[in-house]
Amino acid sequence: MQSEYQSAVVFCGSKEGSNPVFMQHATQMGETLAHAGLKLIYGGGNKGLMGAVANGALTKNGQVIGIIPQQLVDWEHAHYGLTELIVVDNMHNRKRALYEMADFAIILPGGNGTLDELFELLTWNTLQLHHKKVVILNTEGFYNALLTHMQTMQQQGFLYENWQQDVLVITHPKELINAAFLNKN
Repeated sequence: MQSEYQSAVVFCGSKEGSNPVFMQHATQMGETLAHAGLKLIYGGGNKGLMGAVANGALTKNGQVIGIIPQQLVDWEHAHYGLTELIVVDNMHNRKRALYEMADFAIILPGGNGTLDELFELLTWNTLQLHHKKVVILNTEGFYNALLTHMQTMQQQGFLYENWQQDVLVITHPKELINAAFLNKN
């Protein structure tokens, strides 16, 4: 793949979720990133979807950088088998480092933290603090209701720009390889 992009940050749950396809897609996303030669930047945990995406990339000899606050080292069982594990002071430093190290973002299923990271990325795009593409992996419709609500926010005049300009929604990890923004020459 010829691309100006070298790395992707993946935001996802530190839990597995109730659908086994979530774990399958997380593993496949890691493998896909490694296959494409993209460095994976993520939250540094070894559990749930976080661990699966990291392990997927590692099994394909991908580069994986984890960034985790000290508070979560024990809670999320920091992944010590990474290319690099960076321990930071707090969640704010973690998020800033994740955003700054990556060229674009991928959102997998997750909970409150994942949604916080998604909306902060979109807000920072609006405020022109950065301009990063966001890929949402909508595994088996996990984000359908959220995407509908985002469309409602747009239609009701609460967004300053069309959020869809910066967001690509895919349903399978392998669709990432064909993303137009990654294949610009």
